[in-house]
Amino acid sequence: MKAAHVDPVFWKDKKVFLTGHTGFKGGWLSLWLASMGAKVTGYALAPNTTPNLFDVLAVDSLIEKSYIADIRDSASLQNAMSEVKPDVVIHMAAQPLVRYSYVNPVETYSTNVMGTVHVLEGTRAIDSIRATVVVTTDKCYENKEWVWGYRENEPMGGYDPYSNSKGCAELVTSAYRQSYFSNSNSTNNVASARAGNVIGGGDWSEDRLIPDAIKAFEANKTLMIRNPLATRPWQHVLEPLSGYLILAQALYEQGSSFASGWNFGPRDEDNRAVQEVVDLLILGWGDSARWEKEGSEQLHEANLLKLDCSKARTQLGWIPKWDLVTATQKIVQWQKAHQAKENMQEVSLLQINQYMSS
Repeated sequence: MKAAHVDPVFWKDKKVFLTGHTGFKGGWLSLWLASMGAKVTGYALAPNTTPNLFDVLAVDSLIEKSYIADIRDSASLQNAMSEVKPDVVIHMAAQPLVRYSYVNPVETYSTNVMGTVHVLEGTRAIDSIRATVVVTTDKCYENKEWVWGYRENEPMGGYDPYSNSKGCAELVTSAYRQSYFSNSNSTNNVASARAGNVIGGGDWSEDRLIPDAIKAFEANKTLMIRNPLATRPWQHVLEPLSGYLILAQALYEQGSSFASGWNFGPRDEDNRAVQEVVDLLILGWGDSARWEKEGSEQLHEANLLKLDCSKARTQLGWIPKWDLVTATQKIVQWQKAHQAKENMQEVSLLQINQYMSS
């Protein structure tokens, strides 16, 4: 199949309701959509770190409207959606951290499961919506620690509250699709998207490898790594975002044949151990950067996780563009530019344009 691409003509003047716009992926997606002329309304909690990409990119100035609110507040969410009457809904708001979920399981489930219910319930009352993409994670699968990539029809699971809540969100999405959006009266085509470990410039999230690495390197401190041999499907943030946009285009233009679950992960060779990713970052950052293995006892985390993205490649025409070497180079370039107080909207747009033309 011919490779698909994000189509700026499609997105121009489209009304997009985006949950999670204050987060790392949400900031990048808001900028990308706005640069194509989409009319974006964001709905999310306030950013929870300082600095954060939402403020650094001045996302508020790029989009039509920004609701700082909670997806667990069903009435507020549905009022916002009804006011916008969007063409496309992309649901990314979530409690996204594994270790945080061990400490705060109720918050994790209420956000990731009931938040998804509230978004899908909100779409039922709005006739204008033609495409809804619910974003979950590669961790939604029942992890058997095997060497093969998980396909979209594998069982949902999840050892920890975060991973399990995302498996639940997938089941919620499937149930809503079959119950409310698969009959001839429905014009809303609903799909879910499962991405790998997303990395990129501008991520200051707590308890994540790249932000922790950059923070240590900038302070000339040793990065402590919990599990250097753990293997993950690493990908630059623009990779899955392109997948979500291409999927939304297909749902909108071609309909229900694309209303299902989709994996958006890297090529097999970019399923790498944590220590390899850090070593690539150090290569770009400079000799002062260094790491050591953390010695304390750790909570359970998967050692091996991999996605099979054959379906997205063959049916959507979505193909990863940037390998891990390129991704780490882009991160170093972005973070060094931020250190130098450059215009980060321009720097980020340049990377988006480089990605689209590659």
